[in-house]
Amino acid sequence: MVVVAVLVAVTVVALLAGVHWYVWRRLVRDTTRPRGLARRAGTVAVCVLPLLSVGALVSGRAGAPFWLEQVLAWPGYLWLAVLLYLTLALLLGEAIRPLLHRVLRAREARGAAVSGGPAGADRTAAPAASGDLRDTVRQASFAGGGASAADGPPPAAPAGSAADEAHGGAPDTSGTPGPEAAAAAAGSGAQPVPESRSRAGGGESVAATAGSAAAVAAVPGGAGAKATSCTAGDSGEQPAAEASAGGGVPAGDGEPAPRPADRGGGGVSRRVFVSRIIGGGAVAASLGTVGYGTYGVLRGPRVKRVTVPLGKLPRSAQGFRIAVVSDIHLGPVLGRAHTQRIVDAVNAVSPDLIAIVGDLVDGSVADLGPAAEPLARLESRHGAFFVTGNHEYFSGADQWVDHVRELGIRPLQNERAEIAGFDLAGVNDIAGESEGEGPDFAKALGDRDPARASVLLAHQPVVIHDAVEHGVDLQLSGHTHGGQLWPGNYLAELANPTLAGLERYGDTQLYVTRGAGAWGPPVRVGASSDITVVSLAARQA
Repeated sequence: MVVVAVLVAVTVVALLAGVHWYVWRRLVRDTTRPRGLARRAGTVAVCVLPLLSVGALVSGRAGAPFWLEQVLAWPGYLWLAVLLYLTLALLLGEAIRPLLHRVLRAREARGAAVSGGPAGADRTAAPAASGDLRDTVRQASFAGGGASAADGPPPAAPAGSAADEAHGGAPDTSGTPGPEAAAAAAGSGAQPVPESRSRAGGGESVAATAGSAAAVAAVPGGAGAKATSCTAGDSGEQPAAEASAGGGVPAGDGEPAPRPADRGGGGVSRRVFVSRIIGGGAVAASLGTVGYGTYGVLRGPRVKRVTVPLGKLPRSAQGFRIAVVSDIHLGPVLGRAHTQRIVDAVNAVSPDLIAIVGDLVDGSVADLGPAAEPLARLESRHGAFFVTGNHEYFSGADQWVDHVRELGIRPLQNERAEIAGFDLAGVNDIAGESEGEGPDFAKALGDRDPARASVLLAHQPVVIHDAVEHGVDLQLSGHTHGGQLWPGNYLAELANPTLAGLERYGDTQLYVTRGAGAWGPPVRVGASSDITVVSLAARQA
């Protein structure tokens, strides 16, 4: 048994670690810059929040002070709810991600077709920029060679001219690119940069001075990068500016710099742009879902009404109303104010009888006794009754049974009470079996008059088969919370014969309420809290 518990614990820890790594990867790593403030803050949050959740879960049973439980409970439990819906939203985003990439690529292709350039090319510079760049470079080269800009560029001597032959040299073609060079320049999209000539002492030299390089570097935008590639091409080196913009050379952090085709808006790569859209949508959806679910719990349960016909119920008990309250879960999150909301809702319907069917608290009488005090103001013609739930046995069931009795509520511990028209029985929760206080149906129902209608209070729906065997007409239960957090309802449905509502098992009917509170995260999604008013109907009527 210990080995199974350890394996389950290791599996749960591994699953939580994997989920947190996935959330960090998609929500932090894929959307932020390396070593940036946002990435550091996101990493710290992903590490700290699960620790708060673990603290919230174990602090009560570890005997931590109640104030510490309250400090850990709100962020720790709420993070569990946010994590659930954040993970679901990110998984949904995996299906949307390739569609967004396809849409952005199509938009870039349309934009390239309109501008006449290839898809993904840098279109920030106007076509006229190339001509302006050549003029700037030519003027700078003249200045470097000793010529004044005001004098204008000297006419270039044609190849094989008499001036060249007068110096006894071969025709100089260094200023005119050959066919191969022109083709290379055309293929790379670069413009050839003319070089200035200066004659000094009867000699001719080609001046490619530092002044021309400075002029080229001073030209902003993509045109400047192209000019630089031309000047650097002679040495066989590719400048960093052009390499990072078009060549995909790895950046300093080891990640390849995005190509222009991968650019989204504002210079952000398409990959980061899409990740931010999906991550932002996932955060908004999860926070909105959890926020609305929290509001539903803190607002208080809504009253639900259902009519249940009982064949053995006499006419005198026609319309007898039972207010069914379950799973209040007073604790470090839900306290006295929550109890008062429930009392107000119950008293507003003026029921004939009040049935509290377990899981009243998550803590000791010493810590939560004041939070339960408003229950003493419950009002009904035939009083209020209480049966234990599984959480009472985690919180000191005997002490709570005594305290509930002090509040004027009658506990039914494997016993019954005769009400006008029917028998009301109650059994302990099956969690009490570990303490020798489990349900005893024979004691609660064994010696009653079978001709009278019977209503059984039992916290968990799973005991319905025992109720059928003992001829119970109606069982009232809670425990399931209706799943509380979608899609948890599918798991809860596997573990319980009825998730919520009214169903029939043989001659016995079972009604399960979703409960008036919440366990763990004070959040409900797809399973709103309720107080059910069950109206008994006589078939004879």
